[in-house]
Amino acid sequence: MPRRESPYAPPKTADDLRAEAVVRVTAVRDSFVTIEATGGHIMMNEVGYVTVAGDPPDDRGRRPELKAEVLRVRGREADMQVFESTQGVTVGDPVRLTGRMLSVSLGPGLLGKVFDGLQNPLASLARDHGFFLPRGMYPPPLDRAVKWQFTPSVGIGTRLLAGDTVGTVQEGRFPHKIMVPFDTIGPVQVTWIQEGPFSIDTVVARIAPVRADGTVAEAQERPVTLAQPWAVRRPLPDALLRSRRAERLYPDRPLTTTLRLIDTFFPIALGGTACIPGPFGAGKTVLQGLIARYSTADIVVIVACGERAGEVVETIEEFPQLRDPRTGGSLMDRTVIVCNTSSMPVAARESSIYTGITIGEYYRQMGYNTLVIADSTSRWAQAMRETSGRMEEIPGEEAFPAYLDSAIKSVYERAGVIRAPDGAVGSLTMIGTVSPAGGNFEEPVTQATLSTVKAFLGLSADRAYRRAYPAVDPLISWSRYRAQLAEWAAEALGPGWNARVDRLQHVLEEGDRIQQMMQVTGEEGVTLDDFVTFEKARLVDLVYLQQDAFDPVDVSMSLERQKKSFGLLADLVERDYRFADKDQARDAFTKLIAAYRNLNYTAPTAAEEPFDITAEALVARVTGTAPAEAA
Repeated sequence: MPRRESPYAPPKTADDLRAEAVVRVTAVRDSFVTIEATGGHIMMNEVGYVTVAGDPPDDRGRRPELKAEVLRVRGREADMQVFESTQGVTVGDPVRLTGRMLSVSLGPGLLGKVFDGLQNPLASLARDHGFFLPRGMYPPPLDRAVKWQFTPSVGIGTRLLAGDTVGTVQEGRFPHKIMVPFDTIGPVQVTWIQEGPFSIDTVVARIAPVRADGTVAEAQERPVTLAQPWAVRRPLPDALLRSRRAERLYPDRPLTTTLRLIDTFFPIALGGTACIPGPFGAGKTVLQGLIARYSTADIVVIVACGERAGEVVETIEEFPQLRDPRTGGSLMDRTVIVCNTSSMPVAARESSIYTGITIGEYYRQMGYNTLVIADSTSRWAQAMRETSGRMEEIPGEEAFPAYLDSAIKSVYERAGVIRAPDGAVGSLTMIGTVSPAGGNFEEPVTQATLSTVKAFLGLSADRAYRRAYPAVDPLISWSRYRAQLAEWAAEALGPGWNARVDRLQHVLEEGDRIQQMMQVTGEEGVTLDDFVTFEKARLVDLVYLQQDAFDPVDVSMSLERQKKSFGLLADLVERDYRFADKDQARDAFTKLIAAYRNLNYTAPTAAEEPFDITAEALVARVTGTAPAEAA
């Protein structure tokens, strides 16, 4: 019988650790290490821990272990990217392979938390170790001290499959379903279950596989806790969809953002995909914050991927202070933030988007409408470019990896509407911001994204300079969802809705053409009719496309109010005007714009809706004539 090592034995030296290693480091290049295994095997995307043997041991005799992921396998050798600084790692240092892929913990307690790309809880790390985080610290992502009241929904003897609900806990205002682990193969039977307050790692039920002859293999019992792990690079409902126990549905309802320009002209479907590219300073962060706050999504996951630390800190500090317009509580109560700033390791930045999407998929499986906002996918792609360069792969355009297009598609394709096995329907809407250098929309990341998404909200530096917010350029933006949601729009907003939107879009295009002409020839070079068309386009832009984020009323407009406002605006644009000259036309439209803006700033009451006024009455109000005379 081997002799047990005394717990009071001195810690092993670095040479001892290297001599005993079965897997050891053979080369180090920045955050990349090459390893060699003398026994066992290495799996692609497997997670391992690189021991910094040269560092002094802590009080427990342990040395820092740096988390890493296998990216390429060559026989008994493999390349791993380390998620932290490799300072101090030398050739011969031992590596511990886990046999598991990069995973996150899914369970109650995710909402309201701030994680990094590896799902490390940043608040816990800062509380325990200060703001300068030590290497090799990976605390549990979910608080093990909190107890959740578990209520079973099945009994002993119930037969279940992967993804079926075992019971629920209450997470804030959301019923949180505890499901059979998604990696379960075949039918299982509940052999034991209990009710009460439990921590996330307490066993609340036991399940055993059911054999082909109907008997239960109790010897292969598996515990069920309130949390379960899942590999971030694997779509969560993949196996359920292949077995046809879950169904992917066609998006047929919009994600209402309460931003007029988006909801009316460039709608995004629930379960759809959209991108917001734009130069620096065009208002991407503010726009995504407004969408997160006022949209009809139940759960919001914000992935700050490679953003500057100042912007991330601003998001973390602001969200707990913001009032949720749907509940009156804090916006963080239904938000998860995954952040990796530009000062954090590149490898962790690359994993952050997968972490955020997996969390979003988990809540979608419960039947919730989830919104994932990634800011920005450009820096995520830059992390892939750096990783690809270190692996000496053949580069594509602008040195991005040749598989950039497929990588971006694989991320956005995880969005969609899913009907779960219990019949609950949930959605995951994916919105990614893109930060092209110099606002160049022809660069590879923007072009690959445009070929994937179905809504493009292009931000304009010129509109941002003119303080025309949101600075979405209506002349270059588009949405394929407008045609896709035509049936819903006809029913909810009225027949002919899309046709009226198309007519106003045409007015905007004509107005831009006339403006460019006037920049060359002056007002004298255009006819009075063309000048009136230009003023109509200016009216649409100033009173409907632009929205005041600092006004408590205009910052958010409900869909019902948008319907009335747009109807009034369309009537104003489509009616005929008789002006003696261009000065009279300019004066009339200037007054009309001021009057309409006052309607935007006036809150509706139970007795009155400001937009119930007719176009003739509004024109008469600003011109001082009777409605019949104003025509």
